[in-house]
Amino acid sequence: MWSFSGAQDWANLNRFQSANEALGAPAPDENRVVFMGNSITEGWLQDSLMLFKNPAYVNRGISGQTTPQMLLRFRQDVIDLQPKAVVILAGINDIAGNTGPSSLEMITDNIFSMAELAESNGIAVILCSVLPADDFPWRPGLDPAQKVVALNKELQAYAQKHGHTYVDYFSAMVNDHLGLQEELTYDGVHATIAGYRVMEPLVEAGIKSALQRE
Repeated sequence: MWSFSGAQDWANLNRFQSANEALGAPAPDENRVVFMGNSITEGWLQDSLMLFKNPAYVNRGISGQTTPQMLLRFRQDVIDLQPKAVVILAGINDIAGNTGPSSLEMITDNIFSMAELAESNGIAVILCSVLPADDFPWRPGLDPAQKVVALNKELQAYAQKHGHTYVDYFSAMVNDHLGLQEELTYDGVHATIAGYRVMEPLVEAGIKSALQRE
């Protein structure tokens, strides 16, 4: 078993190593779905009403991660788990500059690379819109709202062009200022249980649509 020290493990490859080994291959009739993402995905596991009660749904969200980190761990945390589909929700931390400055093209390149890796391995792709955000509590003053809108436009266009499923959380959760509706968030970026209550039926419908295409 390989391992990295915390200082070296930039992509947090150690995080799910044991869990991935314990998970094993899916059953022949299992519609395994892996959720790749950041704190919004990770927090969903804790606050889920019903979604992650489904044993076929595998949460591989890591708080704070950016798209290059997810791309580095995509093979071990998604492809090697042999899912039928992957749900990708990523990009907000890139806009926040968590691992350095990122252009829109850099963000989409990483997300599209994940989609291409999945598709080449027979995994249905479900691309999710980034949730609205008009400020970051940990890095105030960056004015991310229009960047989120631009990123989501690119993600939706790519999904349509390549026949992937697109799940639009943004439209269902945005307020008049292009931020999250107050009742759906506790800090303007992360969802509350009320927020996940909005998201769950949307992603369930997306998963159903993606699996029907297979």
